[in-house]
Amino acid sequence: MAETDSSEFRILMFPWFAFGHMTPYLHLANKLAQKGYRITFATPQKAINRLRHLNLFPDFISFHVITVPSVTGLPPGAETASDVPIFLTHFLAIALDLTRDQLESLVTSIKPKFIIYDAAYWIPEVAKPLGIKTINFNVVSAASIAIVLVPARNVPKDRPITMEELATPPPGYPSTSVVLRGTELETLLFVTNHFGEEMTFYERITLSMKNCDVISIRTCYEVEGKLCDYISSQYQKQVLLTGPVLPEDSKSSLDERWSNWLAGFEPGSVVFCAFGSQLILEMAQFRELVLAFELTGLPFFIALKPPLGAEKVEEALPEGFEERVKGRGVVYGAWVQQPLVLAHPSVGCFVSHCGFGSMWESLLSDCQIVLVPHLGDQILNTRLLADEMKVAVEVKKEANGWISKENLSEAIKSVMDKESEVGKLVMENHKKWREVINPNLMNGYIDKFLQGMRQPVS
Repeated sequence: MAETDSSEFRILMFPWFAFGHMTPYLHLANKLAQKGYRITFATPQKAINRLRHLNLFPDFISFHVITVPSVTGLPPGAETASDVPIFLTHFLAIALDLTRDQLESLVTSIKPKFIIYDAAYWIPEVAKPLGIKTINFNVVSAASIAIVLVPARNVPKDRPITMEELATPPPGYPSTSVVLRGTELETLLFVTNHFGEEMTFYERITLSMKNCDVISIRTCYEVEGKLCDYISSQYQKQVLLTGPVLPEDSKSSLDERWSNWLAGFEPGSVVFCAFGSQLILEMAQFRELVLAFELTGLPFFIALKPPLGAEKVEEALPEGFEERVKGRGVVYGAWVQQPLVLAHPSVGCFVSHCGFGSMWESLLSDCQIVLVPHLGDQILNTRLLADEMKVAVEVKKEANGWISKENLSEAIKSVMDKESEVGKLVMENHKKWREVINPNLMNGYIDKFLQGMRQPVS
């Protein structure tokens, strides 16, 4: 496709005001800009300040400032989900809906051919009269949508959904292993919470998918094909996949401090642990977790935020811990270059929370995978990798959700022992999957997405 041809197809992107949505939208924008498409990215100023450095094609991707109106209940100056505690997020959804007039003016002025959006369920009402095609792009896994955000789930309108109702997957759900069990179901109760004026989260998201022209999901058919087909049949719509849309390989190299430290160990011997940028553990659980790494007897590199009640990780470590693990273990309380750490030859195991980005980074790495999920979508991602694909081991939790040092240490040792049955099985399966999910396949998804996007609405 010639660049001049595609540059006529202007795209407007309007993601939910949370970095977990805006960042993958910008990664997708970069992939589309690479093909010559021009994108207007509508988002609040605070978000632009943090996203600007990720815009790899500033000649093709322009930011448009959306002013977030003040709403009673929303902290003054709040513009993104990072600015508000989770229990106030529904006020941010009210503010999102109050930006509709700004979006209408923008659409009239730039006349896009396509609008890619998620939480703003009213976008099709703005677009349809003008003949603009709408694509509802979902940044979560297909499993997270299929298990609860489909019409067959039949969520009550006038009361909160119950654990009993959530215990049975919706009719026709195509997997018996990618499910939530017992108290894990609590992580889905939020779907009947208010998310905007007179609207639940379930209503907002299902309405967004019902009214768009095309549904799109950030996944691969090879990994979540059955779930994508189920979503397509539920909404009677085409589902376009983009692949995981990970950021381009960084041209930067791993921080010298870490590359030098890791270089002191045998290839594939170090266990790396990271739980994403959001998770903050309770103090007792944090201490139990680091003791698990000591218990393995293996070299380890832990990158976790300080636990609740501590400003620095050092003050949270168990007594005598640093002296006992000196020379073989590091606990660091800030961000590290995760993909570059995973790519280091000395790293042989990744202990992860199985958030979406980490799930794909672990699949594409050579490391053995141990999973400690915390939230609903992470648990579903974990079941996909551990139970369906059999490329990882999920750490056993106690009934109250506690992760014991014994269970975590056993899980790590089981995969790091390449002669053990478990270690061999996950390594062989992971190798097979890595051959399937290669960079060529990922690039092919973007081409197919563009092809589907440009087809006239039937």
